Amino acid sequence: MDRFKLMNLFVRIVETGSFSAVARELEMLQPSVSKHMNMLEQSLGVRLLNRTTRKLSLTEAGRQYFERCHRIIDDVNELESEVLGLQNRPTGTLRISSPVAFGQIYLLPLLLIFRKQFPDMGVEISLDDRYADLVQEGFDVAIRFGELEDSQLVARHIGSSARVCVASADYLNKHGIPKNPSELKAHNCITYTHLFSSVWPFRDANGLLSIKVSGDFRANSGYTIRDAVLNGVGIGLVPAMLVREEIESGALITVLSEFSPDVIKISAVYPSSRLIPRKVKLFVDFVKAEFLKISLLHPQAPLRPVPRLRSKPAVVVEAKK
Repeated sequence: MDRFKLMNLFVRIVETGSFSAVARELEMLQPSVSKHMNMLEQSLGVRLLNRTTRKLSLTEAGRQYFERCHRIIDDVNELESEVLGLQNRPTGTLRISSPVAFGQIYLLPLLLIFRKQFPDMGVEISLDDRYADLVQEGFDVAIRFGELEDSQLVARHIGSSARVCVASADYLNKHGIPKNPSELKAHNCITYTHLFSSVWPFRDANGLLSIKVSGDFRANSGYTIRDAVLNGVGIGLVPAMLVREEIESGALITVLSEFSPDVIKISAVYPSSRLIPRKVKLFVDFVKAEFLKISLLHPQAPLRPVPRLRSKPAVVVEAKK
């Protein structure tokens, strides 16, 4: 049995958790399946599976080998589909990594539509605010915000999101409303540990204005920053799409909007390759087209005006005579 067939045999054993199930599936005898599995381990010089009478489990080497084999098999199936002219029926599993808030608010609804268009293709999505290692963790594509530095990845610009400075009415009533970006230095600014760091970009009549801010609350999650702002911890600079409902309801107040914080770029990134899997190309094309329909992703689309803070009228109590 050649190496590719051995890899496929190993993947099916892991997926089914049973030598006998794979033997029935491939119309082989169970001892023959065990023999081929032993051949694979001997050729690699490592144990891939821990075997007991009750269950199978992957070794650490087996887990890594399984993930890479799964990706290789999907790529081969995808390539064969293209060669056979089945361009409109991509197969295999598309593995996606996305920030949590963006994934839940925007990406998941789009994926449901995408799956209806390509029902023969599976989807596996991981929502995580950290930057995943696409190659090591076996992702086909990831959605990322901001400027990218990793030269090992191919990045395709799929949209931009307006950014807004927001705070709760409670915080602004206690600490005042900043009139220009430089006044942020006197405020508690909530910063994002991965992306924005402590330098916030604005624009004035003279061009780009970068303000170094500080505060006692940092987070690696957009949802966490939003909740901290809602609870009066400080001022946050966040993608407008993340706080749309809170701004429209008045739960959050926009500040410094006249200084137009720079928009943030949204990109789809995937490992550098001479052959881009068709499932990745279809997904990126689809998402880019859909994002054009979302007004909050357009820097030229203004947010709905929000009333400025007003002092609460004094309550006059008339004493009884």
